[in-house]
Amino acid sequence: MKWTDVLNYAKNGSPQPDTRVEKSDAEWQQLLTPDEYRITRRKGTERAFTGEYCEAHEPGLYACRCCDTPLFDSTQKFESGTGWPSFTEPVKENVIKYEADYSYGMTRVEVMCAVCDCHLGHVFPDGPKPSGLRFCINSASIRLAKSDVAL
Repeated sequence: MKWTDVLNYAKNGSPQPDTRVEKSDAEWQQLLTPDEYRITRRKGTERAFTGEYCEAHEPGLYACRCCDTPLFDSTQKFESGTGWPSFTEPVKENVIKYEADYSYGMTRVEVMCAVCDCHLGHVFPDGPKPSGLRFCINSASIRLAKSDVAL
């Protein structure tokens, strides 16, 4: 996947996920802590360098905090120096949803879980090779799953 693919998905729609998880706002509020809810369901952002996985180096899969869909492999995690966990690519093309984000006077591409619409963070074209992508993800939006989650 390259930056041109990301822009195409943000403009024309993302690949369809294998399944969908739909819950009411009240159900999400019951399942998540107030901070997780603010970030995952209301498109919030945790403060830089404060997230649980910012400095994590354990092997495993990072799954969506809301629906447990595997999203990123720890082998694709890198130190970006930005204060948020950063990954070069998702585990599968259809687990991430891309949308143009024009908030705060900027133009960015928001990334969400394609299965449940959980706000994850943003993707930028300044990552390492080979993808050149940096998926900048809120720790509150993901959880490290050891071997209990399968692709």
